Amino acid sequence: MSGDARRHHTRTKEFQMKVAWIGLGNMGTPMAANLVAAGHQVTGFDLSEAARDHAAEQNVGVATSAAEAVKDVDVVFTMLPAGKHVKSALADAGGILDHLPAGALVVDSSTIDITTARELHEIVTGRGFPFLDAPVSGGVSGAQAGTLTFMVGGPEENLEKVRPLIEAMAGRIFHTGGPGSGQAAKCANNMMLAVNMAGLAEGAVLAERLGLDPKVFYDLASVSSGESWALRTWYPVAGVVETAAVNRDFEGGFAVNLMRKDLGLALEAGESTDTDLPVATMVSTFLDQMIELGWGGKDTASLVRLVDGTITRPEA
Repeated sequence: MSGDARRHHTRTKEFQMKVAWIGLGNMGTPMAANLVAAGHQVTGFDLSEAARDHAAEQNVGVATSAAEAVKDVDVVFTMLPAGKHVKSALADAGGILDHLPAGALVVDSSTIDITTARELHEIVTGRGFPFLDAPVSGGVSGAQAGTLTFMVGGPEENLEKVRPLIEAMAGRIFHTGGPGSGQAAKCANNMMLAVNMAGLAEGAVLAERLGLDPKVFYDLASVSSGESWALRTWYPVAGVVETAAVNRDFEGGFAVNLMRKDLGLALEAGESTDTDLPVATMVSTFLDQMIELGWGGKDTASLVRLVDGTITRPEA
């Protein structure tokens, strides 16, 4: 855990709050665990028994239902795969809003479409509860280290109420504006990441085939104009970046399926705003090919295997 994250954790101990966490996946569990480490009382729920068991191993309390998890809480966080899951969990009959105590605040940290995020603001506030859309950037490693970037849309006074919680999970917090603006920022950011990942895969393969030592090339690129967060975190040649997914056969991390979902959100936003996105569209076809070839569950850095010919592109 970084020094900044440790300082956040120390500072938030005096603000102990009761928190429900809905969605205990690769991101949700370490984020909830950081809240526990900061001294907050956290109860989580996930439909997956394995996910609940893993969260319990990380000292996160677990409930047998979302309704049980949100009993008597101050704040509920949702971290779910798509907008339809968030809307269902919150607003379906017998859902979270039917069991949430008066005054509780709802924070959605899922990555979902902007339209649904704005609808959720209306639905949740219409039921009398404050709401924020607050997606994150920084990946699983950032979730584990407590160094995520939070992009928060909604009233600033709502952000201030939960800032002690977010600080336990974040390296940086940005108030992006009104309802849906957090998701808008995440949408554009992840589109740039997807394009960057494709360029990174092509550059790494080209450098090797030109006879460059991968470590030497990485060292120079990381202090030159090719430098990026993706390069420093996910360089796709084994043995160069210790934490990179290539060193664990691309297991874990940011799956191709999820990157394709996020890129799809950006393409939808481009269509709705009459914004041409030809490069992002091309990268989406690469991700579609990876999924068709059975690599959808692998980390997105596995794009390098499409570039180097380890896996063969399907015929058009």
